[in-house]
Amino acid sequence: MRAVISVSDKTGVVEFARELAAMDIEIVSTGGTYRKLAEAGVPVTPVDKVTGFPECLDGRVKTLHPAIHGGILARRDMPSHMDQLRKMKIETIDIVAINLYPFKATIMKPGTELADAIENIDIGGPTMLRSSAKNHKDVTVVCDPADYTGVVDELKKNSEVSYETKYRLALKVFQHTAAYDAMIAEYLRKRLPSDDPAAALPDDLTMTFEKVQELRYGENPHQAAVYYKEIKPWDGSLAKAQQLHGKELSFNNINDTNGALSCLKELCIGSDAPAVVAVKHANPCGAAVGDTLADAYRKAHDCDPTSIFGGIVACNKPVDRETAEEMHKIFLEIVIAPDFEPDAQEILSQKKNVRLLKLQDITSEIPADDIDIKKVTGGLLVQNADTGLFDVTNAPKPDQPATDDADAGEKSSAGKLVYDDQLMIVTKKEPSGSELKDMELAMKVVKHTKSNGIVFVKDGKTIAIGPGQTNRIWAVENCIRRCLSDMKGSVMASDAFFPFNDCVTAAAEAGATAIIQPGGSMRDQESIDKADELGIAMVFSGMRHFRH
Repeated sequence: MRAVISVSDKTGVVEFARELAAMDIEIVSTGGTYRKLAEAGVPVTPVDKVTGFPECLDGRVKTLHPAIHGGILARRDMPSHMDQLRKMKIETIDIVAINLYPFKATIMKPGTELADAIENIDIGGPTMLRSSAKNHKDVTVVCDPADYTGVVDELKKNSEVSYETKYRLALKVFQHTAAYDAMIAEYLRKRLPSDDPAAALPDDLTMTFEKVQELRYGENPHQAAVYYKEIKPWDGSLAKAQQLHGKELSFNNINDTNGALSCLKELCIGSDAPAVVAVKHANPCGAAVGDTLADAYRKAHDCDPTSIFGGIVACNKPVDRETAEEMHKIFLEIVIAPDFEPDAQEILSQKKNVRLLKLQDITSEIPADDIDIKKVTGGLLVQNADTGLFDVTNAPKPDQPATDDADAGEKSSAGKLVYDDQLMIVTKKEPSGSELKDMELAMKVVKHTKSNGIVFVKDGKTIAIGPGQTNRIWAVENCIRRCLSDMKGSVMASDAFFPFNDCVTAAAEAGATAIIQPGGSMRDQESIDKADELGIAMVFSGMRHFRH
């Protein structure tokens, strides 16, 4: 028998080769692997002695030769194949142990240049692996050092490796080489300009992820689940979080924490104020900014004290003692923050089941080239991440014209741009500065609320959130019915336009003084007219934020 061994990861390779040699298996090797085996005293044949051709091009070409691939690919059950090998004086190769150039390790290094990444793209290794895996009936192929022991044990016991093991190892190879190529394609794709269609939404989408952990179950106990992460997750993503305390995360924990994290990042764009977001079942149930983190937490908690119980809390500042004492009053599944002061961590850790996650770059924005993926039966839906908030260039022009002869304070502002040219006033009444700030917070939160979504905000905190209704007026009514605060002077945000003016009426009657919505309904003017009739301000943001 003959084995070819050529590995970048040399973990256990000497012991593996020594075991094979002890069973009178000839070992052929290349480059650094050959030197390591020879130095360890393992009998080994250099590959150029088999091919009759020296390694060349700085090692780029060494195994791409008929003497290697013929010995791998020849079918032992086909006389014509074996006759050809005899005529060409090629020996069969029965075991192939290969792992690939460290492309992943290379691109993970800060400041890696494209040339360095390209040089670490393996060519001969994947070719031999795939050849061996294709002919797995006759060839045992090993791409993972963890499989060395199993192969040796079977050879010692049975003088051969079972077909079942060969099949499993071949499958592992094709998964490995597919992930390797996908990783290369993804690295190259992300180097394209963001406005290049191939950068985010190519004709053939290839991605690779690596397993973080097997989860106890999925959304429900009867569903199996695994948590995977990107090969090179961006700083500030959930995959970068470090768990400091508590039992392992569940499927729902991870999904809900990602929702809290995304909403928190939204609140922190353009603001360094302490901010807290509470999430339950992937929907915000409280969000606020405050003078201190404890102040922000209390405001977020008071939006919906019932739903926050057993929820996820995300903070943009290190958790201090005062905040921890407030959090400790109820049960929280997870607290994620850039850090925890020692006293705070000690307080929160008194509850053994609460998970504490540390994420240093928690406020870093979602990259513009990030994508959102939803699985559907038989396929995927892929879209650019929703990284915008306002886009007044898309705001519909209201029918109501501005009039120069209106009384001061009653002058129509229809079509007027305000708030750094990001919003369009469409009513006679203009929003105040504080209302504009609350509108921004409300739109940031409703953007992360399942559609149809409605959010009421007052004084820098959510006071009511209505997610996931099949019609918009129900979302408004749920907010009003469940709100624990005085709604007078609040602002209301909607993730999409109002199909009728009933939402405007309900909001005004509840005490709201201003509304922000994208606009775009055929009945926009009816909502504008109703707002004017009721004496409240309305602005169009021009950007819809459906979240399904």
